Amino acid sequence: MSRAHTVFDRVFKPNIALCNAMLKGYAQNDAYKQVMHLFSQMKSRDIVPNCFTFPIVLKSCLEGNSWREGDEVHCDVIKGGFGANPFVGTTLIELYSGERLIGAAYKVFGEMAERNVVAWTVMINGCILCQNVVSARRLFELAPTRDIVLWNIMVSGYIEMGEMVEARKLFDLMPNKDVMSWNTILNGYATNGDFEVCERLFEEMPKRNVFSWNVLIGGYGRNGCFFDVLGAFKRMLIDGDVCPNDATLVTVLSACARLGALDLGKWVHVYAKSNGYKDNVFVGNALIDMYSKCGSIENAVDVFNRMGRKDLITWNTIIGGLAMHGRGADALSLFHQMNNAKVQPDGITFIGILCACTHMGLVKNGMAYFQSMVDDYSIEPQIEHYGCMVDLLARAGLLAEAVDMVKRMPMEADAVIWAALLGACRIYKNVEFAELALQNLIKLEPKNPANFVMLSNIYGDLGKWKDVARLKVAMRDTGFKKLPGCSLIEVKDGVVEFHSLDERHPETKKIYETLKGLTKLLTSCGYKPTAAVEDKQEVEISSSL
Repeated sequence: MSRAHTVFDRVFKPNIALCNAMLKGYAQNDAYKQVMHLFSQMKSRDIVPNCFTFPIVLKSCLEGNSWREGDEVHCDVIKGGFGANPFVGTTLIELYSGERLIGAAYKVFGEMAERNVVAWTVMINGCILCQNVVSARRLFELAPTRDIVLWNIMVSGYIEMGEMVEARKLFDLMPNKDVMSWNTILNGYATNGDFEVCERLFEEMPKRNVFSWNVLIGGYGRNGCFFDVLGAFKRMLIDGDVCPNDATLVTVLSACARLGALDLGKWVHVYAKSNGYKDNVFVGNALIDMYSKCGSIENAVDVFNRMGRKDLITWNTIIGGLAMHGRGADALSLFHQMNNAKVQPDGITFIGILCACTHMGLVKNGMAYFQSMVDDYSIEPQIEHYGCMVDLLARAGLLAEAVDMVKRMPMEADAVIWAALLGACRIYKNVEFAELALQNLIKLEPKNPANFVMLSNIYGDLGKWKDVARLKVAMRDTGFKKLPGCSLIEVKDGVVEFHSLDERHPETKKIYETLKGLTKLLTSCGYKPTAAVEDKQEVEISSSL
């Protein structure tokens, strides 16, 4: 655009066609202020706009949130005699709908001499934007022509309002449904939480594209069904009719991260490189996250170093990953590189930084970064940042300072903060603060027996067996049991879930025979468990699996 602008400035008397070309160029490059500046220059030089000029300028007012200028351009439209033009009128409706001035939009619509299906569609969509689905449906019924786009928009309107019954009724009435129509209603069920219907509808679809598969896979991901994410992805590849895109790969990599499916994540990495997603920043970010959470931090760093373009999420993910793996020095070093690259950090960046300081026990540095977040970057600390600081102080043995910070927080401490403090109290065997933490945890999580177990362990470490017995009674009175340990292991291109004392697995007998064999092997190598450990050895080994 800079070259185009240089050439344009050399034209002594530019005509309206040249001006429109420049206006369109600016608009396509999101330079909305330049659009308005050039339009103002045109008026001062008596260059008369035409029906192609106003839609560009009005859309720039909409995208640039220049509502006052939009009203002024509307005046120019009327003065120029373009009020009845369907293209200009349609853009004016979009402008006023975006400003949520549905009355002004409808006035423009009513004054249009010629209303084509696009004008009707924009007007109905404006009503939906203003959450007036009743008026939208009334106009929909009055529309002389209804194409597939208009039908889809009306169905989407009901979906956005959460009215899935009406959306489905209208969908069933829709003639000549295309794949996007099916995707619209499919996504509606997925986003409104009725995933069983979404699955059934997916199977009924006469034709599917990549967006259909992404709705299904993304729906599984949002509902925490990560095994189903991987199953649907494998089925998509086996069917072979549709190739995954970057959105598909990001969702699958996220599921791999949650399940610890490193081998499948590596396969997706190879697939991404082989299918043109090598330099895709979204896939790169997902790969860093997957490798970090699957314990392969070196691979995460390698992906980061090879990325040509990095955004804020890229930096945040690698800093958080390094901090999670105890590589605090590397995390802090990358933060300085981030500043040198002129990337503005956000609150998530500082969560990673404070976690890095926690792992390294850098109390003074952590306090300095916490203060810098406010003073240098104008980021207001959230409960997560205070949680990091409480954890940092508590782990360093500064329990009194940690409790003091909890009291000085501008918001109420949550269960995560009190649990972190309780965990540190066990390390330093501080009963006073442990009891304070448990009192608050009982208020926040009255049905969580794990908190009682933690304090009970502290009493046990100090030999206070009467207090241990008292807590066991209190824990029993809650009526809830601590959830059993659970682990996930990749086996033969799949992920298997193991629970402590689990007897639901189809190969339970083999598993326990193997555990007994491992126990014998450990004993033969000289391992001598204590009596308490010996009684629970099978449980512990099973839990570790």
